[in-house]
Amino acid sequence: MSRTVKAGILGASGYTGADLVRLAACHPEVELSVLTANSHAGKTMADVFPHLGGLELPRLQKVEDTDWSGLDIVFCGLPHGTTQEIIASLPKSVRVVDMSADFRLRDVETYAQWYGHEHLAPALQQDAVYGLTEHYRDAIANARLVACPGCYPTAALLLLLPLLKGGVISPDRLVIDAKSGVSGAGRGLKQNMLFCEAGEGLSPYGIASHRHTPEIEQELSVAAGRDLAVTFTPHLIPMSRGELLTVYADMSEGGSAKDVRACLTEAYRTEPFVRVAPEATFPATQHVRGSNFCLLGVYEDRVPGRVILVSTLDNLVKGSSGQALQNMNVMFGLAETMGLEQQPLFP
Repeated sequence: MSRTVKAGILGASGYTGADLVRLAACHPEVELSVLTANSHAGKTMADVFPHLGGLELPRLQKVEDTDWSGLDIVFCGLPHGTTQEIIASLPKSVRVVDMSADFRLRDVETYAQWYGHEHLAPALQQDAVYGLTEHYRDAIANARLVACPGCYPTAALLLLLPLLKGGVISPDRLVIDAKSGVSGAGRGLKQNMLFCEAGEGLSPYGIASHRHTPEIEQELSVAAGRDLAVTFTPHLIPMSRGELLTVYADMSEGGSAKDVRACLTEAYRTEPFVRVAPEATFPATQHVRGSNFCLLGVYEDRVPGRVILVSTLDNLVKGSSGQALQNMNVMFGLAETMGLEQQPLFP
């Protein structure tokens, strides 16, 4: 099959950028034409990531030296706060999938509050489509700019949106206990990410202040039909990739865990990448590692009226690069699973 979609990746030397290269290079309808990494300009991807040494790829180059005119799509894997002006400068003919947080929050004032600076492309924000594929597929298909959700919001929203829309859980008193591997913090050098700091331990961070909170609340509020707030606490796990959320919720009056399970099962009955685990199976990060799958679980709490929910995914794939490629497939009318058929890597 001929390669038809010419793609560029901004920030190809980061973890999400490199994982997108890994996936897109095997996509039968994608030609990787441009890879940028200012700090590694002039190098090959193999110089930065030896595991990609067998691929025929363009050399890394600086953003300012790049000709975007021949591309069909640009994937943005740069740190938050660095992509808005770059995306605004791209030719209007180039479609965009942004993996940063720069266009996820619909309200630019909320963005400024949580990210510490004004939004630099508010006009573009008005046209951005939230890239949770399973729930915004129709809008994504026609979008010029798609804002991929964060990894935590992807896991939380795939779990909770159908339940709120279906009215089987209460939107109040939602508690999200989240855990993610170290790659979720990016590839930059940080003291708390050093082996001796992060290894052999478990630590919470961003308590009551994590930037994914307003993103989760934004989408859950739409589903609930009113503003709501959640208790969201992430934790750092000493592993390279993987993410798991345990969520505690009140069921609707007279409801049961069986109703909750049935709601999720029906919501994702035809979805290729979201699965509901059997009752006797507890979702684990090993069940989705390296894949574009999200695995959900439902369990009755011993506390009357409460249900325990679990969601797990690979933060670098379904939580970022895989979801980005899934959105690209939708945008260009390709089979949604194309380039994403790989099964989880286990053990």
